[in-house]
Amino acid sequence: MTDIVTLPVTIWDQHIAEAEQDLAVDVLERGDVLFFPQLSFPMQEDDGYLLSPTVAGDGKNVSLDPATRSLRGSRGNDVELRGLKNMMQRFAASSLGLIRKLLPCYETGLEQARTSFRPVEIAGRRTSWRKDDTRLHVDSFPSSPIQGKRILRVFSNVNPRGESRDWRLGEPFEQVARRFLPALPAPLWGSARVLNLLGITKRHRTAYDHYMLQLHDRMKADLEYQSQAAQRAYAFPGGSTWMVYSDLVSHAAMRGQYALEQTYHLPVSAMRDPSRAPLRILEKLLGRELT
Repeated sequence: MTDIVTLPVTIWDQHIAEAEQDLAVDVLERGDVLFFPQLSFPMQEDDGYLLSPTVAGDGKNVSLDPATRSLRGSRGNDVELRGLKNMMQRFAASSLGLIRKLLPCYETGLEQARTSFRPVEIAGRRTSWRKDDTRLHVDSFPSSPIQGKRILRVFSNVNPRGESRDWRLGEPFEQVARRFLPALPAPLWGSARVLNLLGITKRHRTAYDHYMLQLHDRMKADLEYQSQAAQRAYAFPGGSTWMVYSDLVSHAAMRGQYALEQTYHLPVSAMRDPSRAPLRILEKLLGRELT
């Protein structure tokens, strides 16, 4: 069962002792959640108007591309959009400062991906089963294959009323994989090339990406599994921050409004123990290389 491990970090660029750095790496790589109950992201005085679901337009998230610095999924006038971008850039910088202090062994291989703002209430939101994040799943991106790299995510609950962001946490990854892998179809020969040529994927979809996407979908589609799998509920209160390998940890977001999230990608070779990566676990179970 996934554990929650608390660290007494209160400042984003706080000096962290080597023993706590070692603990943080072990917690993350074994598939648990690092929780910082007193680490809040400081909102500026004029950020208040951003705490409205309307800034996300008709979607659930606003995202910021780190390469182009462009917003996607946002709605507002020029002043509002500049404020939104500024807030998200500050969070991206803060999360990177935290990782540099907490996980210095990762820094050389770390790639900063998209920053997200999630202002829409999760509970009661209508969506398809595949996009329903209230169902237990591991993260995989249909149009953005990561080709075996890890997905490390930093979340911060900025709810102005202090309301919690409620998650469910499920079984260890290898247990999930052993349950579903025998029923997952192998990728069709040539399909990855066709998907890339048609622009459906942004880069080549490896066999690893194929199996992770299939696993994501099968988990969400299986309602019996959703109700009967070993799991625990946890509420992350307003003003708290947490970090998790979301490709390894089975999770579901059940309730909550107003959160910031920063995604990082990490090569398996940069891990302290590469054998714990989903790539290596799936390769062990399937008996072949997947990238």
